[in-house]
Amino acid sequence: MPNNILDLIRARRSTRVFQDRAVLRQDLETLLEAAVWAPSGGNNQSWLFTAIQNKDILLKLNELVRQGFQTYIPDDDYPGKQQVKIHSQREGFNFYYHAPVLIIASNKPNYENAMADCSLALENIFLTAESLGLGSCYVNQLHWLQNDPGLRDFLFTLGIPREHRICNSAVIGYTVKPSPVPARKENTVRIVE
Repeated sequence: MPNNILDLIRARRSTRVFQDRAVLRQDLETLLEAAVWAPSGGNNQSWLFTAIQNKDILLKLNELVRQGFQTYIPDDDYPGKQQVKIHSQREGFNFYYHAPVLIIASNKPNYENAMADCSLALENIFLTAESLGLGSCYVNQLHWLQNDPGLRDFLFTLGIPREHRICNSAVIGYTVKPSPVPARKENTVRIVE
């Protein structure tokens, strides 16, 4: 029996190459509606989703991210943090992959479920993007640099409260070409009866 949701889940890919084409306003609003209908701990809904489409603002944000990584010291051994620090020094670095839309998910401080709530909302965004024919990708750089003073000052000018925790971000746009289907690892599921 067909399952439309499972089909969407299987079809969704992380997109890192986007067309230089704006996302329709109604599609952006649909993505944000999907976000606010995600589950949250205790139905708290304390998140804030800030969608940026302005190219100049995105470029300024990219420059602040680039600068932030010059002094960034990773706090664990996650390879992605080491790689982005190196990549940020290269010409043409762009943390949002030149996508026409960046959605920043932030949440109130000292809230245990902040990251989980925002991650659930981003998955809603990703699945809705797939249903609309849009590509998407989860990006961590703003989360990793959330304590960088210059970046925080700029995010404040965009309406993100200074005290908010930057949980994660999504980039959205039209794909240049479909991404390949990644293999699924074996032995990652167990049923106990």
